[in-house]
Amino acid sequence: MAQDGPDRTDRDALLSRFSRPEQTFPALTLAEIERLRQFGEIRRYESGELLFETGKQGPGMFVVLSGHVAITQRDGLGHVTPVIYQGPGQFLAELGQLSGRPALVDGQADGDVETLLIPPDRLRALLVAEAVLGERIMRALILRRVNMIQGGVGGPVLIGPSNSAGVVRLQGFLTRNGQPHHLLDPDREHDAAELIARYSPSPEDWPLVVTAGGTVLRNPSEMELARAIGMVGGPKGDRIYDVAIVGCGPAGLATAVYAASEGLSVAVLDTRAFGGQAGASARIENYLGFPTGISGQALAGRAFTQAQKFGADIMIPMSAKSLDCSRPNGTFALALDCGDTLHSRAVVVASGARYRRPGIENLEKFEGRGVWYWASPVEARLCSGEEVALVGAGNSAGQAAVFLSGHAKKVLMIIRGGGLGASMSRYLIERIEATPNIELLFNTEITALEGDEASLLRRIRWKSRLSTDEDAADVRNLFLFVGADPATGWLDGCGVTLDRGGFVVTGAQSEQNQGRLVAPLETSVPGVYAVGDVRSGSVKRVGGAIGEGAQVVASLHGFLGDAAKPAL
Repeated sequence: MAQDGPDRTDRDALLSRFSRPEQTFPALTLAEIERLRQFGEIRRYESGELLFETGKQGPGMFVVLSGHVAITQRDGLGHVTPVIYQGPGQFLAELGQLSGRPALVDGQADGDVETLLIPPDRLRALLVAEAVLGERIMRALILRRVNMIQGGVGGPVLIGPSNSAGVVRLQGFLTRNGQPHHLLDPDREHDAAELIARYSPSPEDWPLVVTAGGTVLRNPSEMELARAIGMVGGPKGDRIYDVAIVGCGPAGLATAVYAASEGLSVAVLDTRAFGGQAGASARIENYLGFPTGISGQALAGRAFTQAQKFGADIMIPMSAKSLDCSRPNGTFALALDCGDTLHSRAVVVASGARYRRPGIENLEKFEGRGVWYWASPVEARLCSGEEVALVGAGNSAGQAAVFLSGHAKKVLMIIRGGGLGASMSRYLIERIEATPNIELLFNTEITALEGDEASLLRRIRWKSRLSTDEDAADVRNLFLFVGADPATGWLDGCGVTLDRGGFVVTGAQSEQNQGRLVAPLETSVPGVYAVGDVRSGSVKRVGGAIGEGAQVVASLHGFLGDAAKPAL
């Protein structure tokens, strides 16, 4: 912080609320500011004028040359809360400004202010060109977003009981996408109770969502919420990308980072959140370079930020409905669920797999109401002090069991087979065996689910495959990790060969590729590649997916280079 300016005591008190304040709000030297001038232009603001406004597209990063700027949070309930004061030598931005997303806070001139404005495209160029300075700026942008998430600063307000299905669904969506938000329980919050009285929601309306502009949504879909808060946008006009990547899991993110860093124009789509199934992993301990482990959310979040740093356009939530491989104008056409069409010169299929649903009667009735397909802190909150059940025997199941054991009274781990050795890493088996509140039930299957009048899960039944005996327990939360099926329905009709399981066949495995030299990750359609879990024969590991994402970029360069050559 600058050493002079308005309300020094208040300003210092605000600063003390942030973790690592010296890294979150660093001051640039005069020499560093001079190096930044080539990337921006001078902008002046009179006292009281807004530099940026909550909910409106941010213009980029401001470097304060003179004067002070008050950063405040303004929610849809009419509350305005001071966040921080920033003065000469400091910069105003957070991660959203890498891609020109709507601002999460207001920035108002406190007295006359002179700034250097660096727009998003030039900010990305700065981060690459000025490596050391760019590292300091990037670290500050990340820390600011982390502090906003932890402090509930910015973003929509969710109003409803913390254990309602809608609240858990939307909290999970926002959390997985690194979006700040905060939850108000009408039983404890006066403002929430007043809004409830005004809108008189039924149980199906939970949660009410209040955007920064004051718009109230009743239990919106994820796409409706994303559009309301300006989180997602479609293709930019008639732009033709070098490569479209369908799927934002580890394979898709790795492809995006390496392709964008090597100068290719990249678009990435995902139906729900960055990170895929790996993003829901509580802790990954066998990924190279992280001896103490890292959560899937943290690993994916770093890659997501890295891809944006190099200029990849990431569209979440956005689904690909179909792929047209006829290439009448030399480009592939991806039909999107928003009604737009995205054109690219090459396509990478990284759509991964969708969680498999076991054949349990009434399963769909309890999904989101006690039946879960991932275990994040949002779901773990619901399990505090309770007995929970988990079905599965792979690494994802093991990681989830260990994570949940730190919150639940007891974890019943239900395993169809007779052991874990064939499907789970040894370090996880040893940890599970050493955890006293994890109980293993081998050769066992769930036979029935029971609930209450509100369709909330209340009890499960299971039996041994070796006998006719049936057992039951009062369980309000059941976690299913029973494998996944490839997400390849959107490829129907485009000529991409699939194996019997629906996974994408690549390289010499494809009959259509016999007799011609093809890249190992190329499908039966030239210019279409497959990486990660969706690819037939892949190792189904985070490290393998990331490796394939890096590997495919060399093939993309080769294909795009050949396509650009004039015909002889």
